[in-house]
Amino acid sequence: MSIKEMIQDHPAVGDDYNDELGEAVKHAMYGAAIMNSCADACLAEENAKERAECIRRCLDASDACTAFYRMASRRTHGNVPAIKAIGAATIIACEQCHELCKQHDDPHCKRCAQMCEEVIRDVKKATQLMADNRQG
Repeated sequence: MSIKEMIQDHPAVGDDYNDELGEAVKHAMYGAAIMNSCADACLAEENAKERAECIRRCLDASDACTAFYRMASRRTHGNVPAIKAIGAATIIACEQCHELCKQHDDPHCKRCAQMCEEVIRDVKKATQLMADNRQG
């Protein structure tokens, strides 16, 4: 099953499918899970108490990604201003998560940092296209 195909098959979308938005939704979904898992893995590290800020940032980024993918995948009467606003918040949360995770050497934080980069790139691209073309 593909979320991109699900969005494309929506009756309100038709030939107006925004591939960049579909990619951003997909990566935000993955990001939500990976960032949540990274926070949990940080809790299991011996220095979990020292990672409180990283854990918080991972959870914030996960929640922002969840909100973005849920709002951006709804296409009936596309609420472009709200999608752009949650996209901006998602970018900020992922940038903050990335800032801390990239400093850690463990595999889960490295994977999380990489996922943050993908979400940031894709959400920026999708929301810019929405602004330029007024696509929802």
